[in-house]
Amino acid sequence: MKERFAKLLLGEDMSGGGKGVSSALALSNAFTNLAAAVFGEQKRLEPMPPERKARWRKEIDWLLSVTDYIVEMVPVQQKNKDGSMMEVMTTRQRTDLHMNIPALRKLDTMLIDSLDNFKDQTEFYYVSKDADDPDNRKNDNKWWLPTPKVPPEGLSDAARRFVQYQKDCVNQVLKAAMAINAQTLSEMEIPESYIESLPKNGRSSLGDMIYRSITEEFFDPDQLLASMDMTSEHKILDLKDRIEASIVIWRRKMNQKDCKSAWGSAVSIEKRELFEERAETILLLLKHRFPGIPQSALDISKIQFNRDVGQAVLESYSRILESLAFTVLSRIEDVLHADFLTQNPPQSSRRSVSRNTTSKPDKSPTPKEEVEKGGSETMTLSDFMGWSSDQGDSDTKRDPSDDLYNDMDNGKPQKLPDVVTDKKVSYLETLGGMRSPTARH
Repeated sequence: MKERFAKLLLGEDMSGGGKGVSSALALSNAFTNLAAAVFGEQKRLEPMPPERKARWRKEIDWLLSVTDYIVEMVPVQQKNKDGSMMEVMTTRQRTDLHMNIPALRKLDTMLIDSLDNFKDQTEFYYVSKDADDPDNRKNDNKWWLPTPKVPPEGLSDAARRFVQYQKDCVNQVLKAAMAINAQTLSEMEIPESYIESLPKNGRSSLGDMIYRSITEEFFDPDQLLASMDMTSEHKILDLKDRIEASIVIWRRKMNQKDCKSAWGSAVSIEKRELFEERAETILLLLKHRFPGIPQSALDISKIQFNRDVGQAVLESYSRILESLAFTVLSRIEDVLHADFLTQNPPQSSRRSVSRNTTSKPDKSPTPKEEVEKGGSETMTLSDFMGWSSDQGDSDTKRDPSDDLYNDMDNGKPQKLPDVVTDKKVSYLETLGGMRSPTARH
């Protein structure tokens, strides 16, 4: 504990030369590093080892203890000895911390309990990634994870209901953590360095095609996203960065008092408010469809230059809980996917059986089989979470032998900041470990 708090006081500059990062950023990095160390090896649906669970609870209490001393002055009524009432000022924990810290602790407990609930399950098991199993090669994007296996007849009804119930619980935790994190980030001050890097108008940030779609009389966000190339995580993140930049530009122009300045424009405030609302709608759809994409340039800039320790605690704690919830949800869906494939064998397996039992050539799939094939492939993470089903039309042409959740919605973007899953992509790497976030990209 002495070593950890020494690093916080020194701003991670162990030379003591005063060149360290701010206390807020050092505390944020401490949350990130703790989560990476404790949850980095959580690759199965099983309870955490007792020593890791004890370490997590002990050290998270250390880091959260600073919030007990972040207070604000509030008036209270005090009764004097003579019976008269007098208003005095007293201190209490800051309102945002008083509301959100207990909520985050509750979400933390729910996630740990969710893992503990899998202690006595016997319906599914895991095969090592090094095992000689051809099914392991079906999910190349998760090659480092053990493969879940279910009985040949699939999960029992009771086990399936249990797994589905756990998925629903974790899903609620994920949504709550995302909401707290988004609210905290929205309240953080936008750094001047980010503002100075922005173009002078929203069209330059968005590009002509997106700008025309947002400024047209009839606006359809789903159609706009369907027309965008979102086949990689980089392209999705770039779109998110451009939309967030345009929102900041339009907000500054609406608040700009000097109409003759470089930020001035002939566009009316009413239209600019409409454009901002439409851009925020697109941004919300992106966050819901791709909850696992890395932080945007605006978010990274806010975290790096934030000086509010309370906001740093809320943002980092909610972020690592969001990551853990996303990981547990992915592990649950891996089990449900294995159960689904057991009950609905891939088309290639059926053809193989047909070749072994008859000499007739393979027949082309019937319309019914095509419907079954399309229906199975639209069961993505977003569909399970009830966020959106707009991606289904673009996925119905894929080979049904592909992993059901291989590309998660529309390509390869569903890469969670994997603090809690593996060492491949983690918040530890995203935030630059024990360094300032300037090295994150």
